[in-house]
Amino acid sequence: MSRLLEGKRCIVTGGTRGLGLAMSVGLARHGARVALTYKNDDASAEEAVKLVRAAGDEPLVFKGSVADSAHVRSTVDAVVKAWGGIDALVNNAAITQVLPISLLEEADWDQVMSVNVKGVYLFSRAVLRHMIRVRKGCILNIGNFASERIIEAPIHYAASKSALRGLTEALAREVGRYSIRVNLLAPGLAEVGMAQGLPQHRQREYMQQCPTGRLVRPEEVAEMVAFLVSDSNSFMTGAKVVLDGGL
Repeated sequence: MSRLLEGKRCIVTGGTRGLGLAMSVGLARHGARVALTYKNDDASAEEAVKLVRAAGDEPLVFKGSVADSAHVRSTVDAVVKAWGGIDALVNNAAITQVLPISLLEEADWDQVMSVNVKGVYLFSRAVLRHMIRVRKGCILNIGNFASERIIEAPIHYAASKSALRGLTEALAREVGRYSIRVNLLAPGLAEVGMAQGLPQHRQREYMQQCPTGRLVRPEEVAEMVAFLVSDSNSFMTGAKVVLDGGL
């Protein structure tokens, strides 16, 4: 396969499970050095290290919450110290709860917004301090088709993913003068991750509405991520790319 990212230094938040793991492995296969972050699941992190190592080089792994500014700063500083810089950040870490608004507590809302939106802000701010200095880099925010499609989704999750659209556009305009690109990828329902928490009838409903009649495969998302953060995609910024099978 072509190695779009030979020698590139990448961070993937939430990069040890689900789509995040697929992204991490895919970036490594394309020649990137990959740093992964995760919050709790040590077993998944150990397995992710093995898979990324088998696909490419030895990854860096950092445990902590993306909503913790101290963790974010120490992670970015450690990556820069180890590799001399950062070429791409994939803001993938996100959480959700399947709750109707009548059962949605204020703490639930705050937690989802803290991880899904504040975490993106904190990691983007931290890496940009290095990218601006060298006048190059790329940030890819992972959204979700739920932010714009008419489907049943928890309101705090849909709101958080909608917020990423505005954040992406505003940040792209702000840092474009430094030759830094900021884009958003919105995958459809995938074979891993959030889909595993949905009832089977919800998955069937999705596939019935989707023209391609199936869920997106993790490796398809990973390949799109690799292209979007590569130099082959040198002119796109402030854009939203939807990968949902035509829903």
